[in-house]
Parts: sequence; C-alpha cells; structure tokens
Amino acid sequence: MNEENLKRVQNIVEAALLSAGRPLSIDQLRELFEEHERPARQVMEHVLMLLDEACIGRGFELRKVASGYRFQVRQEYATWVGRLFEEKPQRYSRALLETLALIAYRQPITRGEIEDIRGVTVSSNIIRTLQEREWVRIVGHKDVPGRPAMYATTRQFLDYFNLASLEQLPPLAEIRDLEEIGREIEQDIQAEIEFEPTAAAPEDNGESAPAPSQDKGSGDSSDSNTTLH
Repeated sequence: MNEENLKRVQNIVEAALLSAGRPLSIDQLRELFEEHERPARQVMEHVLMLLDEACIGRGFELRKVASGYRFQVRQEYATWVGRLFEEKPQRYSRALLETLALIAYRQPITRGEIEDIRGVTVSSNIIRTLQEREWVRIVGHKDVPGRPAMYATTRQFLDYFNLASLEQLPPLAEIRDLEEIGREIEQDIQAEIEFEPTAAAPEDNGESAPAPSQDKGSGDSSDSNTTLH
C-alpha cells in the first residue's frame, strides 16, 4: 500500500473512532471498507500504531481495551474536561466494590458464595446495579440444590476500567483497603471521559463488611473472560 492510500486509511480509521462512541475492534474497522479495498489485518495494525504515535503530546490518546480501540481523554486532563458536564461520577459503596472485586477475582461465583465470604447478605440493589452497568452477567447455574446463578464479569467491565483482559487486574496481594480503591475507581471513572459522557448507574444500598478473601474460585465462565488463578 502506497503512502497516499495508507494516509487515507488512517484518516478513515481516525474518523470512525472519533464517531463511534465505543471501542472498535480491528475486524470492525476493516469492515468499514469495501471488500476490494479492505486493508489487510497487518496494515490495520500499522495504521493504529501510527494513530497512537500521532496522539503523543496531545490531550487524548488511543487506548486498547477488551472490545477494541478507542480515543479517550488523557487522565491528567480529566479534571478540566469533567467541568463540561454537570453530571458527576457515581460514588460506589464499599459493599458494591467488595462484591464486584469478588466476582472479578473468583468468577464464576454465586451470590451465596459472595455472602459466605463477606459474612453479610448481598443487597439485591447491588447485583442489579452491576448488571445494569453491564459489568457482570449470569454465565450459568451451579449444579447444587436450587441451581443458583453464577456471575462473571463482562467485556464492558474490562472496557470501563481500561483493561484489555483479566490478566491486567492487580494481584490480590496488592489489593489494599477497599475504601481507598473506591476513591481511585472514582478518579478513574472521571478520567475515562471519552468524546461523550457516560451515563451514571443507579444508587446501590451498600453496607460495610470485611475485605474480600484471597481464596481462589473454581469453574469456567462462558463469557469471553477467563477465570484468574
């Protein structure tokens, strides 16, 4: 592909990423082109590398997450950009963060198993909030009496927290006090402003509880994510 055509492909990909409002995979970007002019996968990867380099020194960056690539405001400028929007980032309770952490690290996991670890009942509002945010979903039912639902994280969870895979989660040994993690998550949410604001989640009814256990979970998830060991 000559330089002129390469620049044309780069401009088309840039325009698509600016317009999409969601991450786009390499295959989705290739589908923008007619079959006779469709760039090879290697060419598209090179174009994305050029776009990444073009963002150096600018207020936004090209970021790869689980669902593909997207442009987003750099974290160091999120404070100023955030002033454009009246809606403030959702504040999440310690109980919700603990529940989300347990699902992320021990998936697939049932609600009863979460309650056994935390020592308190998991509010239905917490599970509903996580599902409405599309951060967790039911991936099956455990083969025990009552066949309780098993929960796992989603690609949207990875996308929201700027992760390409579950392997990028910090090791459990590095997990600190969940209230501190909560403050950091709120900062990350503010930093993850793209070219349109993200809708806030409903309020959850959270309660305080001990930090999550470091025991490993068992079972396979039918989601694209894999269980951490």
